[in-house]
Amino acid sequence: MSFALDNRGIKTVTDATPEAGGHDAGPTPKELVLNAMLGCTAMDVVSILRKTRQEFTAFTMDNEAEKTADHPIHFKTSLLTFRVEGPVASDKLLKAVEASLTKYCGVNYMISLSCEISYLVLLNGSEVGRGKVAFSPQMAP
Repeated sequence: MSFALDNRGIKTVTDATPEAGGHDAGPTPKELVLNAMLGCTAMDVVSILRKTRQEFTAFTMDNEAEKTADHPIHFKTSLLTFRVEGPVASDKLLKAVEASLTKYCGVNYMISLSCEISYLVLLNGSEVGRGKVAFSPQMAP
């Protein structure tokens, strides 16, 4: 149940949990999808914050997802939590998050076609915004 993946010469191992016949030698494919959701939007938000000269001292994210019970098992809901520390303007942070989750992040766009994605934005430990991912209708296939 363990597979070596190769992207541009970069090796990644994926595996199943012991309950599913694997050895936990790497993330499951669904865990890789959750990580891709985080990585895609994090790159957008950090890029936008840098372009708007917002000097953050820490940036972390979490993704809590709920899976369906029936096959094909897939994500039903996902909550992306952004945690940013530093002297960042809350309005610029929210604009960066919203731009990523309505226009730029292709991974979250694809996942949003079958999963309800919401987000929570925390700045210096305080909530500054929350919402649902909603890409422009003209982006639909």
